[in-house]
Parts: sequence; structure tokens; C-alpha cells
Amino acid sequence: MKFELDHNVNHIHLIGIGGISMSGIAEILLKEGFQVSGSDVAATPITERLKAKGARIDFGHHGTLVEDADLIVYSAAIKGDNPERVLGQKSNIPEIDRAKMLGKIMKSYPYAIAIAGSHGKTTTTSFISLLLEYSDLDPTIMVGGNLAEIGGNIKIGNSDYFVTEACEYYESFLQFQPKIGVLLNIDKDHLDYFQDMDHIIRAFKGFAELVPPEGHLIAFNDNEHIRGILPDIHCQKVTYGLREDSDFTAENVVYNDLAHPSFDLYYQGKNLGPITLQIPGMHNVYNALAAIATAFVLGIPLEDIQKNITRFKGIHRRFDVLGKVKGATIVDDYAHHPAEIEATLEAVRNYKHRKVWCVFQPHTFSRTKALLDDFSKAFALADHVILADIYAAREKDDGVVSSESLLALMENHPDTYYLKSFEEIRDFLYPRIQAEDIVLTMGAGDVYRIGEMLLDLNNRK
Repeated sequence: MKFELDHNVNHIHLIGIGGISMSGIAEILLKEGFQVSGSDVAATPITERLKAKGARIDFGHHGTLVEDADLIVYSAAIKGDNPERVLGQKSNIPEIDRAKMLGKIMKSYPYAIAIAGSHGKTTTTSFISLLLEYSDLDPTIMVGGNLAEIGGNIKIGNSDYFVTEACEYYESFLQFQPKIGVLLNIDKDHLDYFQDMDHIIRAFKGFAELVPPEGHLIAFNDNEHIRGILPDIHCQKVTYGLREDSDFTAENVVYNDLAHPSFDLYYQGKNLGPITLQIPGMHNVYNALAAIATAFVLGIPLEDIQKNITRFKGIHRRFDVLGKVKGATIVDDYAHHPAEIEATLEAVRNYKHRKVWCVFQPHTFSRTKALLDDFSKAFALADHVILADIYAAREKDDGVVSSESLLALMENHPDTYYLKSFEEIRDFLYPRIQAEDIVLTMGAGDVYRIGEMLLDLNNRK
């Protein structure tokens, strides 16, 4: 592989090296023989793994590893006043952002596959990656979560295939160079950056336009925003969904007691046979259709798709069954957008259960404020809802919105509570849950800890 960098580069320094995407880039660079250093705020299993592979890592942004670097790579969270970036600029060290570096890596793979969408990127990337992996295509994989089958978030292959997520935040995916683009959905999100829905649609259209004429765009035909941009996209297009005019469709969808769906796969009106999934929900039928369409474009035989798609058991924090407490099932999910909450609750409703206790931790003040009304309507399928405090992530609390703001809008839900601490939530839930209930924690922050706390309390009883 040969990276097209603008000058001779041996030592590359990554600011924020412990991030899920930056760490993947670091591993690829190490494999290619570059000297890699980096910095992050604290040691994690990811940074320890990178150090074991040869990366030099500094904790804190002291700049001790920057001075002899030939190139600095920084993530979107690293602003221009970061001490290491300032030092690099004073030393005239070139710098590029994470997305541009990933785009340069993608360009070196003849079959770069990028999966974009407001929801479902990590799961669909995992589906596609494993269909290639189990077909002995030996792809390089970068996924935004912990995929057990590859032992983490990154797997370095020795082939022409590269599979990665394409994040729309800050329009990062416009730096990518995919041969195959997958467009899962377009929805209202990241409104701390995007001005409005039109801005979001333009960004996704820009991503679709990156696919070359000889490449393929795999597009979700049930999404009106995607259908609206398809006439202006000039590569080869393959659609999927439940609409009859889709190339790939699913019919006769049924669920088992764990909410795992099975369906008949159709291509342009022809029944190709049954598909069975080991992960729950209708939203994962759509994700599977996207992966199947991609596999067909790559020439993977149908029988291999049918056999191997059932081997995917899910990804960390996506409908993660943590264990049992008093006979109730504890499930954790990353859902942090109203559409994701609704999809996850719909999946739970197909799971054998008595009552659904939903614990939701809103993620970021900006998202909560922008989508407050949508959030208030997203929990209709939950029997009981408990709201935790907002997880700030990269933001500061300006006092404009809180979980109590959401509670006030949910007065029509029959059973909704706001509890300030995780300990209060644990102590509220434990005496109330019963056998065959489901306790579902949802959010992109640290709400999973509540499930762990319930399991720990149960073990001590």
C-alpha cells in the first residue's frame, strides 16, 4: 500500500490517539511501517494496545512527542488552541484532520466501502465487514464499536478491501474516497453543527456524489430524503427497503422470543430465499438488507450470505444483554436519538417480556434542546420511563435545557420519573422489577453503569 502524502513522512503524531477512529488509523500506520506517536487525556485499554504495538503515547497535551514529527493528525474534538497543535504550527509541522487522513488511507484501497447514515452505521459496518471476512476476502476493518469477532474496533487485512463508517458530524465524510458508498438514512441530528435539515441533506448528497461513476451507491429507498437526492447521483445505484420499487426487499418478517427476525429476501421481485438474523428488531432487517446489497455488488454468493449473516451476534452497546436481576433481563443500548429510541423499543416489544422499564440518559444539551419535542414522544412503547441527567460529553451546561424539561413534556406518558443519581435509579428499580420484565438502559454516555450496578446489587443480596 502507498499513501499519497504531500511530503516525505516517517513520524506521524496523532492528537487524541485513544479515540475509536484515531486508534484505528494509528494501527494502520504502524502496520505500514510509520513511526507513530500520540497523546490523549488518560490511559485506556486502547492506548495500552497501541503502545504494545509500538506507538509512543504521552498522556496530557505536553507536546513532548511533537517536536520531531513530520505530520500531525488531529481529531475533530481537538481545536486550534490545543498546545500540541500550537507547538506544531510554531515548528512548521504540517497538520491534517482525522477525516482527511482516513480519506488518504481509503484512496489506497481499490475497494473502499464507506457506510453513512444518521443511524445504524456501526451495526451495518459490522454486518458488511463480517460478510467479507467470512468469505475469505480478508478486509481491513474500522468500526465505531467493539466487534467481538475481530477483537476490537480495527482489523488489518491483506487485501484490496477496506470497510469503515463515514460520520457526517462536521461533514467529515466529505473527505472520504469510497468506491462503494452505503447510505442508510438521513435524519435530523448534530444540530450543534448543522444549520437545518436542508444542510444535513446537502451534506449526505455530497457524500453520495463522492462515489465514482463506476462505483456503487447502496441506498435506503424508504427514506424520503434519500429518494430525493438519488436522481442527481450518477454512479451505479442499488436500492433496498420495503417499497416495492426497491431492488432488495424483505417480506414475511417474523420474530422469535428474542425478537430476532427472519424474512424472505427478494431481489427485483424474485424470492431468493430465507434470511435469519441473530440480532433483534426491524431496524436490523434494514441494516441487513444494506449489507446484503453490498455483498451482492461484491459478488459474494447468496448461499454464503445466508450462512454467514446469521453468525453476527451484535456489537458492544447495541441491544447488549448484560444479565438477569430477579428474573428480569437487563439490556443496554446506545440509542440516543428519538428515531433510535423508537426502533429499539419496537424491538423490545417483540422480545418475550412482562413490563419494559426504560432508563434514558439524554446525550448532549444541544441535541436534547433541538429534539426535545421528538424525545418526549419517543417512549410510547415503554411501560415505565426513568430519566437520568443529561450526559454533557463535549458541552457545557448553559442552563437552558435539562432532563426535567423533558419530563415536563412527557406528562401524557402514564409512568415517567426523573431521578438525579444512578444510585437513586438503581434503588428505585430494584424493589419494583419482576421476573420477565426488561430493564433497558439507553444513551451514548455512561448509562450502562446502571445495569452493572443492578447486577452487582443482586449478586450481593
